[in-house]
Amino acid sequence: MTGGSVTGASTGRRRLVVVGNGMAGARTVEEILSRGGGEQFAITMIGDEPYGNYNRIMLSHVLAGESSIDDDDLMLNPMAWYRENGVELFAGDRAVSIDRFGKVVTCESGRQIAFDLLIIATGSTTFFPNMDGLREPDGRLARGVFGFRTIADTNGMLQMAETGGADEGAERLRAVVIGGGLLGLEAAYGLRTQGVEVDVVHSPGHLMNQQLDERGGRVLRTKIEALGVGVHTSRRTTSVIRDDAGTVTGVAFADGSSLPADMVVVTAGIRPNVELARRTGLVIERGIVVDDQMRCEDEGFLYAVGECAQHRGEVYGLVAPLWEQAVVLADVLTGADPTAAYHGSRSTTKLKVAGVDVAAMGVKGPERDDDEFVQFYEPRSGTYKSVVVRDNKLIGAMLLGDISKANFLTQAFDEKVALPTERISMLFDMGTPSAAVGAAELSDDTAVCNCNGVTKGAIVECVRDGARSVGEVVAATRAGKGCGSCKGLVADIVSFAADGDLAEDVSANWYVPCIPMTKPELLGAIRASNIRSVSEMFEKLAPQGEDAAAKMPLASLLRMVWGPDWTDERGALYINDRVHANIQRDGTFSVVPQIKGGVTTPDQLRRIADVADKYAIPMVKITGGQRIDLLGVKKEDLPKVWGDLDMPSGFAYGKSFRTVKTCVGTDYCRFGLGDSTALGIAIEQRFQGLETPAKLKLAVTGCPRNCAEALCKDVGAVAVGAAGAASDRWEIYVGGAAGAHIRKGDLLATVDSSDEVVRLCGIFIQHYREQAKWLERTYAWVPRVGIEELRAVLVDDRDGIVAGLQERIEDSVAGYRDPWQDRTEPRSPAQFTSALPLLPLPRVPVR
Repeated sequence: MTGGSVTGASTGRRRLVVVGNGMAGARTVEEILSRGGGEQFAITMIGDEPYGNYNRIMLSHVLAGESSIDDDDLMLNPMAWYRENGVELFAGDRAVSIDRFGKVVTCESGRQIAFDLLIIATGSTTFFPNMDGLREPDGRLARGVFGFRTIADTNGMLQMAETGGADEGAERLRAVVIGGGLLGLEAAYGLRTQGVEVDVVHSPGHLMNQQLDERGGRVLRTKIEALGVGVHTSRRTTSVIRDDAGTVTGVAFADGSSLPADMVVVTAGIRPNVELARRTGLVIERGIVVDDQMRCEDEGFLYAVGECAQHRGEVYGLVAPLWEQAVVLADVLTGADPTAAYHGSRSTTKLKVAGVDVAAMGVKGPERDDDEFVQFYEPRSGTYKSVVVRDNKLIGAMLLGDISKANFLTQAFDEKVALPTERISMLFDMGTPSAAVGAAELSDDTAVCNCNGVTKGAIVECVRDGARSVGEVVAATRAGKGCGSCKGLVADIVSFAADGDLAEDVSANWYVPCIPMTKPELLGAIRASNIRSVSEMFEKLAPQGEDAAAKMPLASLLRMVWGPDWTDERGALYINDRVHANIQRDGTFSVVPQIKGGVTTPDQLRRIADVADKYAIPMVKITGGQRIDLLGVKKEDLPKVWGDLDMPSGFAYGKSFRTVKTCVGTDYCRFGLGDSTALGIAIEQRFQGLETPAKLKLAVTGCPRNCAEALCKDVGAVAVGAAGAASDRWEIYVGGAAGAHIRKGDLLATVDSSDEVVRLCGIFIQHYREQAKWLERTYAWVPRVGIEELRAVLVDDRDGIVAGLQERIEDSVAGYRDPWQDRTEPRSPAQFTSALPLLPLPRVPVR
């Protein structure tokens, strides 16, 4: 309810309200439910982001464009989880005040929620230094300035990297990351893989100074610079430079120097989000002060947990302490252990930073004259190791590059194993347990997956409860679904617990986790049962019923099989596909009309200019793919913009066939060997808008000089006929990339006509459509299958499937409809209305 009415009427259960739907708040609710708390409490959660609880650790993987990351990895608790567990979630709302005496929480929407017990789990927010140019006069971040904390932050950077043309051969986008800690380096690594030129600026003298000493920071710097990232330490940023239009152009430093930038990412630390608690009158120091039972002051109904809480003077920014706090609070609230107490956490970190393994615990170096300090420093191999021993106890350790001894050192740090007399053997396999033996010798309470708080004991118990494969254990415990640095150890423990009796993980080959079928099997079932809707697929093929994360991959299959004749159900598609435009960071949309082969006319240019004026479109940009992008279109204006343009969609928003980039070819270029422009237009017109597992970008270039960059596209054709000869000879390359990954395409075939190029492109695209995993780009699929295998199947027709592929691609081409003509009647009242600001959501369905 809203408008002042109070929700939370008595149900015979105590009313438990959790302010915050992040990792700490949701984990606390999970722990409460696992102790029977669902029968004790009517649980309500308030989250200011418009979706379920997700794993913030995975955002760096999303930014890096890792194709192996799916919704199940990112979403810890999808919307269905709340419904299934009887938890009422108010997503996209924000708590603004707490009445401690009336026991009511008031939200930004006006909603009021009564409580008997309240948990504050508001987490942390990005710290933005007070510097010129960072914000607009109204307090909003300037366009092109980002934090790196939320899905919206991540997708904003991805959108800017893509629209900046970084993977299309245009001048590379330039980004400056302010802050060289863990988060800053992850942001830099992710943007670099997106083709952005990146510089990291760090005020202290070496990177990750909170975890590493100077030598460790030096080794890490070498590794980061080898990725093509510029590193600037001992540099204090004083302002963001912007031009008269407010566009970011660079950053300035205290010494008077500067760096150019189109994008600025601020990762200069986080601050506990305590303003709500401060307004409530709770005791605030660095965070919300709590006791050993996570209680605020001495009141028996207010608690705080997670990054916003301060316990015994400490505020924790790592995940493992949050899990420990959640366990204690759940024990206390449910009565499972009323005397449970949190005594603080020891700082142990094991993670992967920009692809580099790092483990750190305790102090960074000797602090007393009698401290024992052992170092191994080898910059050439990127390896650094050190241990600090005091009174025969390990009080600090640091590993970078080679972290094979991390498990033993963690045991020693927790005083669970004795230290060897020869301290150097703590860093190498010289008498201490090897990495292989370590899985068996770890104690059950050792944290294996710090990201998700999973111990060795939990993994072993999962195996004893019947899990017979690594995949089953990962699905049940989430071990290995964070930074990924523990995956090898998880596999070792599963093998140890199963005594080597492991089952084949058949689910690894399923197209979506909820339907036990491979993609070809699923396609066959769709055709055999004439399944036309996602809900029907769940009903007939999913043993456990609906899975929100599977909706978009399944919708993609249905659109591929049935074209316009599939049943379009609201909620089955991402926001981009629902409105046929690319959502931007501020909730507006990007419209890219089709300009076949990059060839346009004065009439088209006039219409584009007129539309930009008529709808006050703030930016018109030439993309790297030879198209014109209209940025900042309001949602409600989309159908009118399409109507006034009267041009086909360029499909810059979907997982589909996008564009064919071309060079001038033979018409004007003195080097041209083939008519690349005509062939590019023919390919684009034939396959326009085809549904594909991931975006598909093509290019045709008229000679081996490769001006249109055909060698690094999903499919590329290069004219190789003799100069001046009446030849129509082409090389066809597949699986290339020049964005998140750099890869030269593999030569699929050399053909003797443009028509044969079009035919073979169609066969390749259809095979990719039917065989590739959801969101698997061709640069991953082609090497996975193997170019020799693809030649045998598609060129030589070894398996006799080419005719079928040809028939199915013909059916898809014949069923093409321009989605921008679908504008007379909205599919739903909300399709083209902006009732709420919409945020981009990478691979997470917006409902």
